[in-house]
Amino acid sequence: MHVGGIEAARSARGTVVVIDVIRAFTVSACALAGGARECRLVRHLAEARRLAASLPAAVVSAEVDGLPVPGIPISNSPTMVSAAALAGRVMIQRTSAGTQAMAAVRGADHLFGAALVVAAATARALGRLAPDRVTFVASGPDDPEDSACAHYIEGLVRGSAPDLAELLAPLFASERYAELAGGRRPGFPATDLGHALDADRFDFAMAAAPAQPGVSLHRSG
Repeated sequence: MHVGGIEAARSARGTVVVIDVIRAFTVSACALAGGARECRLVRHLAEARRLAASLPAAVVSAEVDGLPVPGIPISNSPTMVSAAALAGRVMIQRTSAGTQAMAAVRGADHLFGAALVVAAATARALGRLAPDRVTFVASGPDDPEDSACAHYIEGLVRGSAPDLAELLAPLFASERYAELAGGRRPGFPATDLGHALDADRFDFAMAAAPAQPGVSLHRSG
């Protein structure tokens, strides 16, 4: 099943894959690839700050309405996260789409966060589980890259070779893409797009589990 948005995430069942390509779960993957031991996903900025104060050496990556947050040096940017020293640390994430959709999921048999950078690894994880039901949740219901990622992963699970360029064509044709590629949005370096669209860059999936507070995301497989 393919659904989109936070409300749909609440009713997602079976093995659930929550997708945010631009940029939350690309950020998570870059953090885990850089040695972070966990990404903790939370809904609220105050929650992120309280948790960071309680965990030694934790670091916060956050945005509100897509914009950087004063006082938090790492925004929701894979470029910035890739340059940060994260080995052995917990990265706490608060975003306006991905972390919200993940927090909304209830009753999943298995739960994953995904983006293009971990798409093939996620497909392999799903293949090993062989679940009766998979629900793909596009965090941004109107963001074509999340839907493209979902269909790309599904195609890989089914043993086909999806044409990713064709799946991403609506994104490439959009004014939003032109704005982001031109570096015209605050807190969004143009290099973030290169990170986000680098399909199958990492060889691990990202399994998720409830935590207090939030949801814990870690490397799997």
